[in-house]
Amino acid sequence: MITLGIESSCDETSVAVYSSEKGVLSSETFSQSDIHAAFGGVIPEVASRNHIVKIRPLFDAALKNAGIEKRDIDLIGVTSAPGLIGALFVGVSFAKGLGCALKRPVVPVHHLSGHILSAELSHPGLTPPYTALVVSGGHTHIFDVDEALNFRLMGRTADDAAGEVFDKTAKMMSGPYPGGKFIQDLAEKGNPEAVRFPVAFKGEVRFSFSGLKTAVMNALAKNKFSREDIAASFQRTVAETLSSKTFQAARMRGRDRIVVGGGVACNSGIRKAFSSLEGVRVYFPDFSLCTDNADMIAYAAYRFYGRRRFFGNSETAADTRHEI
Repeated sequence: MITLGIESSCDETSVAVYSSEKGVLSSETFSQSDIHAAFGGVIPEVASRNHIVKIRPLFDAALKNAGIEKRDIDLIGVTSAPGLIGALFVGVSFAKGLGCALKRPVVPVHHLSGHILSAELSHPGLTPPYTALVVSGGHTHIFDVDEALNFRLMGRTADDAAGEVFDKTAKMMSGPYPGGKFIQDLAEKGNPEAVRFPVAFKGEVRFSFSGLKTAVMNALAKNKFSREDIAASFQRTVAETLSSKTFQAARMRGRDRIVVGGGVACNSGIRKAFSSLEGVRVYFPDFSLCTDNADMIAYAAYRFYGRRRFFGNSETAADTRHEI
């Protein structure tokens, strides 16, 4: 089966072709990070307009590089939620129009389920059940994933996502947007034990990072510690918080495998914290699959279609406090 994947939930326009026999045949992505860097964040209208301009050329390039024609597509998967409404509209409209023209089924894919299942692309032997953490600029959620591909929410952030706090911390240090790489590079030169930052909801499977953000701001204002030490201590706090709470969730469900996906999963400190966990195996997607991409959407659509799982508009657009 040949599945076309389309991703346009935020500021990446991505189209990929996945083969059930050969894996990912092609993947084309246009990132708008340089465009939005000037604004210090993603501007929804600018993102939508760039999706409109780029989606057709990327589609043509994906087919060409995969060596297939439009008629060879068997299934179309598209990110339907969550995301910027204007950005999502571009991808969903393109997918529905293509499905109508080719008379092919279109499977809406919840963005977070795509991030979770992307680990299976990097680790072909991996299958549920497992505990999954999605950690990105907009999400910090823990799910229990069973054999039937049910995604049950176990915990989430009450305020800022972890990636958002990385960006805001970088901004407080006059760093660039996005700020994850900036903080990681600073942290490599600092002492992770220099500053003791607070951890919210200790002993519970839920997160809050607003207090940590305030504590970083206060530490910078006191001018007592170097930026490197503050960055290293901040990164350690986030990494240990994410790993300990995800491990706790896995133990609650009796899972011995953990999947970590999303853009913040690229962070070396977070990967190190999870690798130190005992009694569980931890799976990260390849770095290219951590950020928003159509590979994971195509694969998720194929998995859902094979399981005959079809999500209606009300379910795929539901707030992520509910099950996916």
